[in-house]
Order: sequence, then structure tokens, then C-alpha cells
Amino acid sequence: MTKAQIVDRIAAATGLTKVEAEAVVDGFMHTVIEAVKDGEMVELRGFGTFRPRERAPRNARNPQTNEKMVVPRRFVPVFKPASEFRRAVNEARIRAES
Repeated sequence: MTKAQIVDRIAAATGLTKVEAEAVVDGFMHTVIEAVKDGEMVELRGFGTFRPRERAPRNARNPQTNEKMVVPRRFVPVFKPASEFRRAVNEARIRAES
């Protein structure tokens, strides 16, 4: 599903125009990105949690040159779905396969 499809569904479900729905989606995405960039955890009950996670530095090798290198410490965004979300997806996929 693309951002445009999400905007279409939100507009249809709420009665907002597509422009208004897109502003809501953009605002949500911007807010989550800024919070995680600032090191905050964003918890949406029943949906999941976004948070930054530190990746430790590690030794690696370049597969083309076989040269050893060090990958520096970095931070990555992580999403952990809520148990209700996981359960709903599991039940829906099992029904769809039946």
C-alpha cells in the first residue's frame, strides 16, 4: 500500500478531502520522525511502538575486495507492533489461506 492509497482510504473514511487527509498523514509522519530523531519512543496503543535503537560498531568485510573494515556505531529506527496488531494480522492471514 502506498502513501497515496492511505490518503485515499483516510479521506473516504473520515469525509476529509484528499488534501486534508494528506496533510494529516504528512503531519503524523513528520511528528514520528522528529520524535525518534530526538531519541524519544512513540507508543500508539493497539498499533505499536517506534523507537531508535543503537547498533554497535562491528567488523565487516567488503565482498568485492575482501577488505576488512569497521562499520561504525549507528542508530536505526525500529517498529515493534502491538500484540493486538500481530494477532489481527495472524488471524486475517490464516482465514485468507483457508
